[in-house]
Amino acid sequence: MAPMFTRTLSAAALLLAALPALAAVSVGQAAPAFSATDTAGKTVSLADYKGKTVVLEWVNPGCPYVQKHYNSANMPATQKSATAKGVVWLAVNSTHAGASDYMAPAALAGWMKDKGGAPTATLMDTDGRIGRAYGARTTPHMYVIDPAGKLAYVGAIDSKASANPADIKTATNYVDKALVETLAGKPVSEATTRAYGCSVKYSD
Repeated sequence: MAPMFTRTLSAAALLLAALPALAAVSVGQAAPAFSATDTAGKTVSLADYKGKTVVLEWVNPGCPYVQKHYNSANMPATQKSATAKGVVWLAVNSTHAGASDYMAPAALAGWMKDKGGAPTATLMDTDGRIGRAYGARTTPHMYVIDPAGKLAYVGAIDSKASANPADIKTATNYVDKALVETLAGKPVSEATTRAYGCSVKYSD
C-alpha cells in the first residue's frame, strides 16, 4: 500500500475515533425525550409540549452557516412564521464550555435578541446530551416533531449548502415546507435531507 494512502487511512481512523458517539434518529420514530435549562434559567422539557408541533434547531453563533441564516434574517423569519402558526421552536446550543466560540447563556440570549431571533426558547446543552440523542452533527441541523411526538423531518434548513446569504432567495426552505405539510396532517414529502454547516462542538 502506498505510504500516502496509508497516512490518509490513518488520519481518517483517528478522525472517526475522535468523533463523539451520536445516535441515529430517523423520521417516523419517537423523538427522544429531554430536559434542559434555557438561557433565562428556566427548565424546559420536550414533554411540556406534548401534542404540539416542535422544531429543534441546532445553533452556534460562531458558525458562518448560522451567521448566513441569521444575518440575512432568514432563520428569524422562519421562526416567526412557525410560531405564528402555534409551532414550538427550540434553538439548542450544544457547544461545550471550553470551545473558543462558546457563549454563556446571557451572551447567547443577547445575540439572539440582536439578530431578531424568535425561538420559543434557546436551550443550553453544553454536555451534549440532547445533541447526541438526536445525532445533531451540524449547525444548523433541523428537526421537526409532529403532534404525536414522532420525527417528521430531519436535515438541513434549506437546499443550498453554502455560507453565502445570496443563495437563500433561490433555495427551498425545507423546514417551512415540512411544517406546512405536518400542520396539514400530511406526511412530509422531503422528510430527510443532508444537513450542512459547521460541526457541533461537543466536549469529546
